[in-house]
Amino acid sequence: MSNTTLIIGQSGSGKSTSLRNLDHKKTFCINILDKPLPFRGYKSHYRPLTKDNPEGNYYATDDYGLIIRAIRAVNDKRPEITNLIIDDFQYILANEFMRRALEKGFDKFSDIAQHAWLVIKELTNTRPDLYCFVLSHSDSDQNGQVKCKTIGKMLDDKITLEGMFTIILHALIVDGDYRFLTQHDGVHVAKSPMQMFDEKFIDNDLNWVVEKMNDYFNEDIE
Repeated sequence: MSNTTLIIGQSGSGKSTSLRNLDHKKTFCINILDKPLPFRGYKSHYRPLTKDNPEGNYYATDDYGLIIRAIRAVNDKRPEITNLIIDDFQYILANEFMRRALEKGFDKFSDIAQHAWLVIKELTNTRPDLYCFVLSHSDSDQNGQVKCKTIGKMLDDKITLEGMFTIILHALIVDGDYRFLTQHDGVHVAKSPMQMFDEKFIDNDLNWVVEKMNDYFNEDIE
């Protein structure tokens, strides 16, 4: 089972920026919207996966079936990849909803919930040395809790995305700096295992997060 982490936050809060220090030779990015990554040099580090470039480490699609195929390909055929990113995860939900907006009835909500669940389930079943990160926008519910954005209460009644993750980091801007909140503060949903992180707020550096996770989960392994 892989180590799968959910990172949520508003647009511009530093979620995608947190990829900047990851070793691109060990990282594969699934970009739902195919938008530029917000740091210098990303084009030279993240090359599209194509038939002519089977060693590419960047794949753009919002189709849940193709995403699952990409996850399996990385897991089974790319042992050099130890970091797997899904950026803008919420648009897997939103884009399918918009494509099916004119459909009558409520079956589409069950379908969309299942498709999101299948993607996350596939991530959790990958190999133990693969660190998977799901980056998604945040939204406030009727109780004022800031959580992962979906497409509304009807979907939230079917699936609680946060419950499928052991670690949730909430991206925030604190005193002008990009930070990750590591524990729930009463408003922003976040959680991490006891004593994994020494501070409530940490730098938004996924490379450093991977190192802390690796130390924490493997400290008892000789």
